[in-house]
Amino acid sequence: MKTIKMISMTLLIGLFLIMSTGIHAQDPMKAGPKVYKKVLLNNDKVRVMSVEFAPGQVMPWHSHPHHTIYALTDGTLEITDKGKPASIAKFKAGDVLYITPVTHMGKNIGKNTIKLVVTEIKPPMKK
Repeated sequence: MKTIKMISMTLLIGLFLIMSTGIHAQDPMKAGPKVYKKVLLNNDKVRVMSVEFAPGQVMPWHSHPHHTIYALTDGTLEITDKGKPASIAKFKAGDVLYITPVTHMGKNIGKNTIKLVVTEIKPPMKK
């Protein structure tokens, strides 16, 4: 009976750990459907997404491969990269940023909705 309890507890802890890693570093389209509005293009090279952050809105933990951000509007985000303190990113319409792979979360701390286009660069397919 003790062995069955031990196995059950081990399986339960393992399931919790598997589920918690998905929560902290998942696909932005799944993690924040209220922020990541639409996939504009998705092929074997890139995924282009339309993003809108309303004032006060939070984007939960998610991950990106190499990617670019193009700002359609002005705005201010508080961005927290995993394992680092939060930082402030101020965008002006027309700004373009290149960002290496990251797991992070964000919050619109400004007064207006921020509209962005995020382009993820997919790694080459293995042959």
